[in-house]
Amino acid sequence: MARFDEVKATFWGEGLYGVQPPLSDAVVQDAERRLGVRLPASLLELLRVRNGGPVAEVWNAFPTDVPTSWSENHVPLEDMMGIGRHDGRLSLLDSVYLVEEWGLPSPLVLLSGDGHCWIALDYRTCGEQGEPSVTWFDVETDTELPLATDFQTFVERLASAASLDDADGSRSAS
Repeated sequence: MARFDEVKATFWGEGLYGVQPPLSDAVVQDAERRLGVRLPASLLELLRVRNGGPVAEVWNAFPTDVPTSWSENHVPLEDMMGIGRHDGRLSLLDSVYLVEEWGLPSPLVLLSGDGHCWIALDYRTCGEQGEPSVTWFDVETDTELPLATDFQTFVERLASAASLDDADGSRSAS
């Protein structure tokens, strides 16, 4: 558990864009009712530190073994949605609408994305009360890539996009 706690302590980046009001038990219960799923405890731990917003640069990418439309070796996690309805910003509560709008499979809870690509909690295998896996969906190429068996594992494998860019040779080595 140490790794998750280490990431949790420094997960959130600078800036307030996308940050929702502090999370309460009532907000979580309402969100789970609206979404029709049980949210992972590890996700709620992160959202209790800060309810969405920019992710720190040290944790802003998830390494992949295969190329994606984004990179040769990772997918981005520049921000993560919180839970709420603050200033008309997107939140996890918009998942049902966004899944339908972008033609994604269901049930998913979208964590991050721009419409063309998404990182989501994927409940298709575990069911609405189970522990969801985390999957990358690329709408443009109609592909999906399983990232992690659960949210905690996803968080524990996050890395800096800059370090992964160096690893794929896109920057010249000195």
